[in-house]
Amino acid sequence: NYRIAKSIKTNNVALFIYSHRRMAITGDDVTLDEIIPISYDFSVFICRYKGADTQVRVTFFKEELELKLPFGSHTRLFLSEVNRAWSGKALCYDKSYYNIKLKSEVRDDLIRNSQPILSNKSQMLGMPQFGLRDNLIKCELLKNEDAYTYIENYSFFLGTYNVNGQNPKESLSPWLASTTTPPDFYLVAFQELDLSKEAFLFNDTPKEPEWMLAVYKGLHPDAKYAFVKLVRLVGIMLLFYVKVEHAAHISEVEVESVGTGVMGRLGNKGAVAIRFQFHNSDICVVNSHLAAHTEEFERRNQDFKDICRRMQFSQDDLTLPPLTIMKHNVVLWLGDLNYRISDLEVDHVKDLIAKKDFETLYNHDQLKRQMDEEVVFVGFTEGEIDFQPTYKYDTGSDQWDTSEKCRVPAWCDRILWKGKNIKQLHYQSHMTLKTSDHKPVSSLLEIGVRTPVVNEESYKRTFEEIVRDIDRLENDCIPSVTLSQREFQFQDVKFMQHQAKTVTVYNDGQVPCQFEFIPKLDEPSYCKPWLTANPAKGFLAQGASVDIDLEVFVNRTTAPELNSGQQQLEDILVLHLDRGKDYFIFVTGNYLPSCFGSSLSTLCLLKEPIQDMPLETIRELGSNPETDKPQEIPKEIWMMVDHLYRNAKKQEELFQQPGLRSEFEEIRDCLDTGSLDSLPGSNHSVSEALLLFLDALPEPVIPFSFYPQCLECCSDSSQCRQIISMLPQCHKNVFNYLTAFLQELLKFSAHNRLDVNILAPIFAGLLLRSPTKQDSTEKRKVKEFFQHFLVQTPSDRDIHYKSPE
Repeated sequence: NYRIAKSIKTNNVALFIYSHRRMAITGDDVTLDEIIPISYDFSVFICRYKGADTQVRVTFFKEELELKLPFGSHTRLFLSEVNRAWSGKALCYDKSYYNIKLKSEVRDDLIRNSQPILSNKSQMLGMPQFGLRDNLIKCELLKNEDAYTYIENYSFFLGTYNVNGQNPKESLSPWLASTTTPPDFYLVAFQELDLSKEAFLFNDTPKEPEWMLAVYKGLHPDAKYAFVKLVRLVGIMLLFYVKVEHAAHISEVEVESVGTGVMGRLGNKGAVAIRFQFHNSDICVVNSHLAAHTEEFERRNQDFKDICRRMQFSQDDLTLPPLTIMKHNVVLWLGDLNYRISDLEVDHVKDLIAKKDFETLYNHDQLKRQMDEEVVFVGFTEGEIDFQPTYKYDTGSDQWDTSEKCRVPAWCDRILWKGKNIKQLHYQSHMTLKTSDHKPVSSLLEIGVRTPVVNEESYKRTFEEIVRDIDRLENDCIPSVTLSQREFQFQDVKFMQHQAKTVTVYNDGQVPCQFEFIPKLDEPSYCKPWLTANPAKGFLAQGASVDIDLEVFVNRTTAPELNSGQQQLEDILVLHLDRGKDYFIFVTGNYLPSCFGSSLSTLCLLKEPIQDMPLETIRELGSNPETDKPQEIPKEIWMMVDHLYRNAKKQEELFQQPGLRSEFEEIRDCLDTGSLDSLPGSNHSVSEALLLFLDALPEPVIPFSFYPQCLECCSDSSQCRQIISMLPQCHKNVFNYLTAFLQELLKFSAHNRLDVNILAPIFAGLLLRSPTKQDSTEKRKVKEFFQHFLVQTPSDRDIHYKSPE
């Protein structure tokens, strides 16, 4: 039976011992075997380390019990809780209770009271904390694990399929059961699972269980599989199955998702990921759907980088920093990456395919070119492609796209990997499936996984050498580091434009050390919200160094106070060494005010671009808005809307396809400086800039105070219009101006394919924002409220009536 030990915090503290015969899911799965009071006669000994496990002996009077605990953070937290509970009962610090026995050798430093009460600082410095020593031993053991561990190979089936919003109409066995022998793992990825507006807006779809059932029925029939995890973001879904005999060895399963659609948040594009530990290997699987269209390869590159930066998995030990994708032993990346064939006409491409000249065709593949230039997927491997492009076909056939657009065939659907001990056994498409305009792709990988089986002699020798080295180094040495720089100046910081500088921390002391940025007195975080340090904590071996990126990024949350001058780019970071001293890093900078994150009332009073106005003038306008006659609407909104009205009335996918970040920065600079009479960038970049502008308003177009009333009367058109008539004048003008513009766009729906069901949810959530997080009911009411204003009435004015003078 497995044993689970748990400590509780009460006046009478005890250790509760449970047993269970299978994976514990509910309280009915476990049985309480024993309760051991934590008192003066209680003690804990570490008997030995075996592989990744720690053998612990618990004694109470003459009773004795041995527990096997996983080595690492969970064990450290459990033992520190036990120590803390015991220290509350003990009257003094007694070394005899804290012994480590490794064979015949006795060590007394690994388990310590987490907060010892010692008056002599030299005593404290000579007494290593459990956390530091645990981390050091674990780090050194991992560094030398080749000396004592074994590698065992397991087969991973990776499959990706863009199903184009279709229901499952055929068996998936030709795809999922295409291997001769059943694989150990299945990671099955879908894109465009549901293309409906309801799925896009509410992340809810009935197609999830339909495709999940189709996958389960399509798995290899010669093995039994256990379902492990599902994660979905709108139409991007990833399913994880494993042979039942391996399920017990999977742990630390976490899921995350990142939207990279319009405003970098909407989930029509983006990625989902599952990370887990199998035996002693950390594995992360990412399913992504990147930006579409041949010319948008830079946007795809940007999506990839955003996913890598923003995808973070929390760890069970909340004191540890989140794990990023690249922090895993093995990374498996699959999905509709949407990279296309460049510089070849469609007929030439089809001719090369007919000749099976995939090598020539592959030389024009955008993903290959971007990887060769080390722009994206650095360190990843993709197997040789010897199958024809998987996009785009007429649905239900093997015929290339015959629509008016006549898309150039492309290898949109890809599978890549990163890590050691990985061998690809096959990489292929599955032409027999005809449900979608894509063909599914699969890859069978053989991955070498480190197992808990160890060479006992080699492990013992390695462990003892590590402990001896630590003992030798820890003779009352104080941790010490040097910093490459203490003061950092960030020049001309702009809204949503990332800046980073690097400080190198070098361990020049005689012992390893742990570092962490800690909060200053009475502050909730170690830094201001516009600043981050990456990594914010870590471990440094003797003589090692680490580069810490100090990153400044002003977003919609932090921009308002910086624009108004209430806050400045100034902060002091405190870098703390465990058992050592603190180091101070000074960060300053100058922020260039932006219309993004400024209030409507302030912008209506600005006759000049915001960066041409002294900060003191802006501050006065914000505090005393009656000083001058305001414009009816901010000129920045007029410039964006006027640009779209003149250039984008017939633009497809307007407000749905993201623009380029570089173009957004040009548009922002143009609005903030007045450097150009017309806006640069594509229609998609301007439309996204408009959405970002509305999203960044400190007070939305419909002020927060009106939000409850709007929800109450959402079904009554006349009451909704009555509320709008009560808005502050500049807010009312902007609302009427934007709704008139959207009504104009709907007149061209035959060309731009926009309708009320597309525009209402996108703009409703920006114009009528909740001061707190919305639930699905509120989202539907907000959408219903705004829909009333997309139907033109005789009282609605023409779009041009608000053009600023």
